[in-house]
Amino acid sequence: MERSLVRPRNRKIIAGVCAALAERFGISKTVVRLGFVFFGLFGIGEFVYIALWILIPKGR
Repeated sequence: MERSLVRPRNRKIIAGVCAALAERFGISKTVVRLGFVFFGLFGIGEFVYIALWILIPKGR
């Protein structure tokens, strides 16, 4: 069964982008969040997060 990429209405901190990516790819939310923090230090993490926030639909 294919998991879809949707932002959860619960189990999120800000917008649910990290939770959606972690659930879709079957990895820890903490690892995804740390990845965004790491890439945020180089100035691209914030832009990618905002773009995904806009592109990933909210779950039901």
